[in-house]
Amino acid sequence: MNKPNRGLSFAQGKVGWPFFGSELKRRREAVSLTQQQLGERVYVSGTYIGLIEAAVRKPQLDLARRIDSELGTDGLLARMCKELIDSSPHAAYFADAAELEVEAVTISEYAPTLVPGLLQTEEYVRALMAPSAPLLLDSTLVETRVRARTDRAALLDNPTTPVLWAVLHETVLRVPVGGEALMARQLTHIGRLAHDERILVQVLPFSANAHAASGSMFALMTFAEAPPVAYSEGQYSGQLLDTPAMVAKYRLSYDLIRAAALSPEASLSLIESVAEDYKA
Repeated sequence: MNKPNRGLSFAQGKVGWPFFGSELKRRREAVSLTQQQLGERVYVSGTYIGLIEAAVRKPQLDLARRIDSELGTDGLLARMCKELIDSSPHAAYFADAAELEVEAVTISEYAPTLVPGLLQTEEYVRALMAPSAPLLLDSTLVETRVRARTDRAALLDNPTTPVLWAVLHETVLRVPVGGEALMARQLTHIGRLAHDERILVQVLPFSANAHAASGSMFALMTFAEAPPVAYSEGQYSGQLLDTPAMVAKYRLSYDLIRAAALSPEASLSLIESVAEDYKA
């Protein structure tokens, strides 16, 4: 078997996810497996295999490794997957979710402690990254991560999609990341966005029942021609979930949180009031 060409430039787009999908399809058909048969062997649905082959969905690295094992491809797909993930300006655990954001019709997000990425100002991003910057060692990597985070907000410039629904725990408003003046500007920014009909912001107040709150950030994304996904994130880790049962559980959690939150109008008033308090 010929060794794969490790010199291919994934980051520059010579080899991307469409190529990965077509190569997966070619290798699968070479061993006479249907999408359903391969899916059963690697613990996903045949439909999901089809979505990967069509480059609608991107596999996580552990799935690519399982597929390599079943197809006897000597780690080729896993190496391609890793190169493609590493070429992303985002942290590896968030790279797949970042790509899906671009395709999403709706994004529903719950933030328990920090302003969600799509709503963050650049100075808020820099304040968040400041403590970990020495650990990254490379200053250019810091700038890449900052720019990647702020560039995500360009999604909201699209006049139609995605529709964003964000529920912020009141903790998000009360923790002055980067100082009170910076936080006032960040909340004012959220307030301006909340006046956009495509962006709905609610606040889950401290007075809400404890059972309604979740300890981790998570988001739900829906698509025009693909099944919904859930994404859950902790510190330095994240998980993209697409099994219907897990997505349904996250949907129920989000519905409970949303039901316990203040109305959009009351939430906007609270956000603007806290911003004014920081300015005082």
